[in-house]
Amino acid sequence: MNESKLTDLLERAAERTTVGPPPIDAMHARTTRVLRRRTAVVSVAAALAVVAAAGGTALLTRPNASDTPSVTSTSPQVAPAETRLVGVGHAAIGIPTEWGTNKEACGTPVADTVMFDVGFVHLCLMPRPAGVESVWILDGKTRFFEFAADETFQIDGVRAERQRTSCVSESSDKVTVCSGAVYLPSLDVKFYAQSSTNAAEVDRMLERITIVPDRVGVPAFRTLEPKDGNSGAKYADALRALGLKPDIQTRKWPSYTPGELMRVMPEPGTMVRPGSTVTLIVVAP
Repeated sequence: MNESKLTDLLERAAERTTVGPPPIDAMHARTTRVLRRRTAVVSVAAALAVVAAAGGTALLTRPNASDTPSVTSTSPQVAPAETRLVGVGHAAIGIPTEWGTNKEACGTPVADTVMFDVGFVHLCLMPRPAGVESVWILDGKTRFFEFAADETFQIDGVRAERQRTSCVSESSDKVTVCSGAVYLPSLDVKFYAQSSTNAAEVDRMLERITIVPDRVGVPAFRTLEPKDGNSGAKYADALRALGLKPDIQTRKWPSYTPGELMRVMPEPGTMVRPGSTVTLIVVAP
């Protein structure tokens, strides 16, 4: 086939082929996608620069990590409630810091509270409000609550007895009160937890019992017997036996016996280091 014939065939084929308008819309869409991808790359690079300049602690990439992006949870982290330790000797329980101390009426807790060194209580069978949690800290001799061990276990190597949590409904106001207890025989201390929320709250409270070898609880003083002019001196001796230092201060208190102990700081149940000073306020002669 010579060159003239080849040219003639090509021209005929071109005449039979329909050529549409150029795909301007498709070309524009493709260009837009490319520009968006480039803009995203620039934005990420800028974000990395800001994090690096601010000394951010979030790790956006890891050395030798794969190119597949990792998914990071954005769910908020719930911080554990702050607690304070209250106890006797080296045995303590963690209670929320917002709880009060001895918030009771006629011996019935009326708000979330730790009950320790309550002293004389006039019992009047006041109903317990709903939604109230409380922990009584008692020595083993106290018979304010009945105790029967259902199981034994260990708390930081110390033998403990557990009274199973049970619930009763108070017919007077239809509030269900759940109770449970832990007794440490070798330390002669009992933790009695109650809740008018549910049984799970009782179990949760009793799980916070711990042994603190480097702390000792400021002892109770309102339950000292007998109440006489020697209570200040007796309490000072009890502090020394625990390795604490008494600082005796006197104040005038009309109608009270000289030498009687009126106040202790820090308050009983506070866990302090051995050798700490405890201030005693006693009635002046």
